[in-house]
Amino acid sequence: MKKEFVMRGKTAKGVTETLNFSGYKPGYAYRLTEFNLFPSVTHPTDAQLCAVITAGKTALDPQNPDFSIEGCIGNAVYENDANDAYPGIESVVINNTFLITQNLLLTVFNTESHAINWQCRFVAEKMSGSEEAMANYKQYSISDE
Repeated sequence: MKKEFVMRGKTAKGVTETLNFSGYKPGYAYRLTEFNLFPSVTHPTDAQLCAVITAGKTALDPQNPDFSIEGCIGNAVYENDANDAYPGIESVVINNTFLITQNLLLTVFNTESHAINWQCRFVAEKMSGSEEAMANYKQYSISDE
């Protein structure tokens, strides 16, 4: 059985946060399996939120994600029109094949001034020594670009 865990938070518009993996067990890698956004203010309100998760030392622009960049491993968009009777629409793209062994960067943007609630679900996977070395090298080489 694979162990899942959740990281969640509330981040101000335009801020980049570090999702810290340095305290996790050696011999394990993590996969991003879910990424959700939600406004932090009471409905009804217009909301256009976006966020990107980057495996690298430089955060990507959540408004202009580039999926050709190997370090772009998660992107989410949430839109809500206060005049519409339907709930918000969310779109998420995740590279769930990327083995996470180092810290990630989460950057958010909102067309309004309020903060963004976010939640990420990860699954832990046991790796052999050679798998761990390869995953560490891959993430290191991405963050060294």
